[in-house]
Amino acid sequence: MLPKDLVLEDGRKLMLRELDPADMLDLIEAAGAAVNSPAAGAWLSYAEMICSVTAIDGVPVQMPGTKDEIRDLARRLGKGGLVGLQPFFEGVEDEEALRVTAKN
Repeated sequence: MLPKDLVLEDGRKLMLRELDPADMLDLIEAAGAAVNSPAAGAWLSYAEMICSVTAIDGVPVQMPGTKDEIRDLARRLGKGGLVGLQPFFEGVEDEEALRVTAKN
């Protein structure tokens, strides 16, 4: 369950929301060719975590629509932001790895 607000160790406050199926389709479209790579599941999981941020310190963040915008938001969040988000997304990449293994 994703909290609405998250205060990071550096004092920044993130507002969060869970992405809905339409948002996930937008992420897949933004991923472009990355969706066809072996790392597609990991990329999408990481992008989902990043795109769950709707505001940083009260300043709204628009849902990224391209890989470059996702990368820019990741840079704004920095390591501290990603470390703060990870506990709420743990297991997502592990679940994807299990699906890939099951397919093979």
